Amino acid sequence: MKHSEFTFNIYKTDFSGQIWEAKSTKAVVVLVHGMGEHVSRYTSSVIPKLLENEYSVVGFDHFGHGKTSGKRGHNPSYDAVLESISEVIEKAKNSFPNKPVFLYGHSMGGNTVINYTLKKDNEITGTIATSPFLKLAFQPPSWKISLGKIMQKIAPSITLGNELDANDISRDKVEVQKYIDDPLVHDKISPNFSLTFIDTGKWAIENAANLKTPMKLFHGTSDKIIDFKGSEDFTKKSKKASLKLYEDGYHELHNDLCKDEMLQDVVDWLNSQL
Repeated sequence: MKHSEFTFNIYKTDFSGQIWEAKSTKAVVVLVHGMGEHVSRYTSSVIPKLLENEYSVVGFDHFGHGKTSGKRGHNPSYDAVLESISEVIEKAKNSFPNKPVFLYGHSMGGNTVINYTLKKDNEITGTIATSPFLKLAFQPPSWKISLGKIMQKIAPSITLGNELDANDISRDKVEVQKYIDDPLVHDKISPNFSLTFIDTGKWAIENAANLKTPMKLFHGTSDKIIDFKGSEDFTKKSKKASLKLYEDGYHELHNDLCKDEMLQDVVDWLNSQL
């Protein structure tokens, strides 16, 4: 395995990206992480599994996340988030010419890869979304939603705590502690990452029938952060998407007790698309 880093700049933001090259590459996966985390968190589970199955990986840290510059938990706009994905897809294509390209997004990243696949003209071979942020598993206080809408207009970069309980990410307490101890993990979130993603999640479900690219969704039935029923609603409306549910699975399936089964399911689906 060869590992390298790259950078790019859009919207006055310096993005941090990484490439993990398999010994033999049959396809490349563009990896999009979730809220408050960073792409290096995937080096202990997802990335090694993909590499050993001849899938090279290109990933990056979102606006306001990880080693990418900018205010923690904030982005300029949803269109800017999608544009950042376009940049990384181009990097993947240039790094691995003539190889099939897959999108893989978790949670917030799941929302973005689903919307990207629906909205953008692309040559993506297939898209994977794990626990995609389509519908929250809890209802934020109405006052907070109202305040967020006001702040989005007058002070869009203001951030609040996301109020997530780290114990809800996984049934594996070791993984929970690793999350808590990670200095690059944060709980900051601006209206452009909260309200906008709630709205685009709804839009994705409403427009699922327009999906033209093969897509696989994975979700745990005990996810306390993102409602698996949102994934069910999406796949019921699309002939191109299918869903695998994991009984009692928590939010980060790739770090949960079912991770071995789930990661093998990911590889099996990728193989089926080649």
